[in-house]
Amino acid sequence: MQRLYDFLRRHPTGVDTFWAVPLFGITSLWVASRTDGPQQPIAVLFTIGLCLVVALRRKAPVKMLLLTAAIGVGQLVFRIETNPGNAAMFAITYTVASAPTVPRWASRCALAGAVFGPALSLWRFRGEESGQSVGQSLFVTVLLTVPFVLAWVLGDSMRTRRAYWAQLEERAARLEKEREAQSRIAVAAERARIARELHDVVAHNVSVMVVQADGAAYVLDTAPEQTRQALETISGTGRQALAEMRRLLGVLRTGEQPESGEYVPQPGVEQLTDLIDQVRSAGLPVDFRREGEPREVPSSVELTVYRIVQEALTNTRKHGGPHVGATVRLSYRDDDLDLLVEDDGRGAQRELYEEGGADGLGHGLIGMRERVGMVGGTLTAGPRPGGGFRVSAVLPLKSAR
Repeated sequence: MQRLYDFLRRHPTGVDTFWAVPLFGITSLWVASRTDGPQQPIAVLFTIGLCLVVALRRKAPVKMLLLTAAIGVGQLVFRIETNPGNAAMFAITYTVASAPTVPRWASRCALAGAVFGPALSLWRFRGEESGQSVGQSLFVTVLLTVPFVLAWVLGDSMRTRRAYWAQLEERAARLEKEREAQSRIAVAAERARIARELHDVVAHNVSVMVVQADGAAYVLDTAPEQTRQALETISGTGRQALAEMRRLLGVLRTGEQPESGEYVPQPGVEQLTDLIDQVRSAGLPVDFRREGEPREVPSSVELTVYRIVQEALTNTRKHGGPHVGATVRLSYRDDDLDLLVEDDGRGAQRELYEEGGADGLGHGLIGMRERVGMVGGTLTAGPRPGGGFRVSAVLPLKSAR
């Protein structure tokens, strides 16, 4: 049954033509019994025209409306009735009022025809010889007008309903596109976050490995024990870098489950001690202090603190020069967390590198600002007045309460 319904919907002109054929037969018999002489060919022509209106009403509704109006005027002029064929006027009135693609002026013209057409027909064909009183004529006129007006009202309500459903479908399609766009934005943001994570992990661990490798090469012949310790540090740092890179790159895989079934937690404030110990073992003296009463910190803020310290100390080792020292201070305030990382190295040269002015590769400060901006904090970074470089961040803690 559904297939038949779908077939009929795909071939509306064929369905209308099917109904036009019996209408032509019935109207032809009626015309043959009621007309004769020179009016008969004209009546047949009107019959063909009305059946054509039924067959093509959905394919060319405006043209068929104009054809119906012309036939109606012709009937009044030549005083020819084709009553069975006038069913086409019901059909075209409904069609023009219901089709969303038909101009509104055509729908209004159909309404005007529905209102005035029956009255003009009654006046022309019955006139004074009908013997009806004014009240009877008015009753008959209303009786003939109501079906035409109802056909227009039904078509117009159908037009409104179709427009409403079309608007809902359009809105649903637009929301679907917006959801897809938001998904793509979320994926891009996640990839950007992973890129920042990889930058921090690789830059920090590789710099540690380079420093240790240089130290091992320097004392290879004179201090074998120190060489062994440096190689162990390089090995441990490399394994840690591989583990973090494997965890981050695993997020990019789609449709795969983690091998262990668990996710490695993101580093935070508690891991700062291990990070600073690692930096100290690489030969950079670091003074680490905590101030205030520690409290619960949002995970995003913890990760931001860890990565800022990691990036700042990495840059100190790379660009601070010889005999450089660093200080890390973490202060818990009432509404925010203050982080200060400073050193006594060559601050001006490092700022040039960080902003991409020296070799175009520096993105450390850019990444820090992005991280701090994501959690609603503020970041200031630049050379210290007495020499060295300073990174200061204020991160809000209200979301943790």
